[in-house]
Amino acid sequence: MSAGGRPGWWRRARHSLRVRLVLLFVLLALAMSAAFLGGIGRAFSVGWRAAVDPLVGDYADRLVADIGSPPRIDRARALAEQLPVVIRIEGPQVNWASGPAPRHRPPWAQGEGEGAERRAVVRQTADGHRITLSLRARAEHDEPRRTVWITLAALLALTALAYAAVHRMLRPIHDIGAGVRRFGAGQFEPPIDVPHARHPDELSELARSVNQMAADIRQMLDAKRGLLLAISHELRSPLTRARLNAELLPDDAATEPTRAALLRDLALMRELIADLLESERLASPHAALQREPTDVAALARELLASVAAAHPAAPAVALHVDAGLPPALRLDAGRVRLLLRNLLDNALRHSPGDAAPPALHLGPMPGGGVAIEVRDHGPGVLPEQLAHLSEPFYRTDSARQRGTGGVGLGLYLVRLVAQAHGGAMSVRNASPGLAIRVDLPTEPAVSK
Repeated sequence: MSAGGRPGWWRRARHSLRVRLVLLFVLLALAMSAAFLGGIGRAFSVGWRAAVDPLVGDYADRLVADIGSPPRIDRARALAEQLPVVIRIEGPQVNWASGPAPRHRPPWAQGEGEGAERRAVVRQTADGHRITLSLRARAEHDEPRRTVWITLAALLALTALAYAAVHRMLRPIHDIGAGVRRFGAGQFEPPIDVPHARHPDELSELARSVNQMAADIRQMLDAKRGLLLAISHELRSPLTRARLNAELLPDDAATEPTRAALLRDLALMRELIADLLESERLASPHAALQREPTDVAALARELLASVAAAHPAAPAVALHVDAGLPPALRLDAGRVRLLLRNLLDNALRHSPGDAAPPALHLGPMPGGGVAIEVRDHGPGVLPEQLAHLSEPFYRTDSARQRGTGGVGLGLYLVRLVAQAHGGAMSVRNASPGLAIRVDLPTEPAVSK
């Protein structure tokens, strides 16, 4: 249901192109039919009335003469049973009626007197009786009512046929939209079905162009991925040799600062290459997860202990574990470790020394899973930058200095890990600081 209480289909139908086209066709048909029938009916009724009125008057005179003067009730009753008319007799000797007076004016009674007399044919007999002849209500109204229902049924049938035709005509637009959304998510197979391939129309040409665009984008992405993987693999060997040579440098007071700085830079380059390789693996549509029973809280405590040992001067991260979090969830423990490491690294990097320490919250998700949120108490980011934080190589500062931030792969890897598990990542300004939430849906592991 929508917010206003109306069902979701109402909102979709209101904004549907095919529904609006069908309604336009129906309104146009109704307007044309009303104009045509109104004009023809008016012209026909005027001409018909002029021709029929004398005949009706002559026929009414014959019926009144047949009833007699003074009026004979038995004869009037016989005529009322034989003909679709209501006979009313009013006078000094006879007052009788074969049925109720009609509520509506019959078409053949136009022009016969004023007021009530305009609804029927009225005749005066020589003995002072007034005889009124009018159509029966059933004869007057049943046929128009039946015609109205038949017309409505035909109109509904035509509307259904028009909707089916428009739906068939616009079906390629729906397929193209679904294909574009699929391509945008990185799924380039299968391609969009091209309708009327032998005799293509505008929509067929559009589908073919979108397929070609998707093929070009896929080729460029594959080329970029192949280049990154090749460069990363090729860099591993010289980095390993450089690290080995740096470790073999003399360990004395003169060379120790240079040796330590070189080893630190080589370690950062190794981490960057590892992150590049992992990002390409996770970005692949065939990324496989090694799911196993994982205690996320224990994993977080182990990671926090290693961070504290590696960076004694860094502020201690406050860990908050919800009591309802299951102890074993089927997750990829290695990818979850990578996710937590990048979240904590980002929070520690942006936590000033005089600010409160970052906080890590772990809690259960409805339906099974874990909700992870890491918050720092730093300066935060501009609102327009929030949507770009999980993009690869994006950094909020343009200087790209290591002291103020990484190369821009940490949160990108966090998003890829969340998506690989079927979850999502969201970022918000916590005022102060930045809060990053990751939802990893999963089913609790079955204990044996």
